[in-house]
Amino acid sequence: MEPQSAYVERLRPPGGRRSSKRELIVNVFLRQQGHLSADDLVALMRSEDQRISRATVYRTLRWMVEAGIARKVDFGEGRFRFEHSYRHPRHFHLICKSCNRSYEFLSSDIESLLEEIADERGFTVGKSVVQIYGTCEECRAGRRPSGAAVATELLFARDALRIAIATERSGLEFYSRAARLTKDSRGRRVFERLAGEEQEHLAKLEARYRELLAQDPDLESRPTFLFFKGAASGLFAAGADELAKGVDDRQALKIGIRCERGSHRFFKRYGERFEDSEGKQIFLEFADEEREHLDLLIREYRSLVRRSSTAAAPRRATRRPAGPPPAG
Repeated sequence: MEPQSAYVERLRPPGGRRSSKRELIVNVFLRQQGHLSADDLVALMRSEDQRISRATVYRTLRWMVEAGIARKVDFGEGRFRFEHSYRHPRHFHLICKSCNRSYEFLSSDIESLLEEIADERGFTVGKSVVQIYGTCEECRAGRRPSGAAVATELLFARDALRIAIATERSGLEFYSRAARLTKDSRGRRVFERLAGEEQEHLAKLEARYRELLAQDPDLESRPTFLFFKGAASGLFAAGADELAKGVDDRQALKIGIRCERGSHRFFKRYGERFEDSEGKQIFLEFADEEREHLDLLIREYRSLVRRSSTAAAPRRATRRPAGPPPAG
């Protein structure tokens, strides 16, 4: 994963000069969680270095927005706030009008709908902003805000791992069931191999999840950040249900191909959209694994078709009808 210093260096505009003050401002900004106003950042910098002026902070904020290090957001307060993009995926906001706190989330359903609308109108999207205003649970119940803010990167990684684990569990169930049902010995060995790989990958993902939870004892109970319709039960769950209804060897392979192709596209599509982060890495690693499984299943399906055709050829020859009787 790209270090923070390399990330900032990479995004420096062509011909941009090095500035120790600017780099200090950027580094302080990237250490913060949540959404800062320009005045918030000025106050932070005054505690770091009294010589840094308000104008320098403002210029640096403008540069960070242009360089893609920061995003400017408007929560309807009459002033802009800024959030950093480093290891911080694009997302939407729930905004409480009572306490002015914001809550981040990402939804594939909302993104898909926005893409569908834009495509229908022939509209090229530059960026999309979704902000939902209302009242948070604490304000409705008259409670004080609970707990300190947690890094979105941690929530993102947690939810990415949850989706990957659910998919791996459903894949393990699918391939174990397919191996029991398949009559062709070669196809059965392929399914058994894939079930074994799913079991191995699942153990690694669960270990990685436990390591992540160790960074924050309350991480497990924090609100969901990633919302992906159909992913909570695993992307192979529907395929496993189809196997239970009874299919032949060729159909089992076709269902597996469909599930692997859908899983590969899902993780690759969303992984490529995210900024550099552990969540992005999890999605892209999983997409690569699903691609390997997909290629294996396609090869086995083609092999099964060839073997079936070869076996059927002698039977067709013995059943060929006799020719017309000789004349005379």
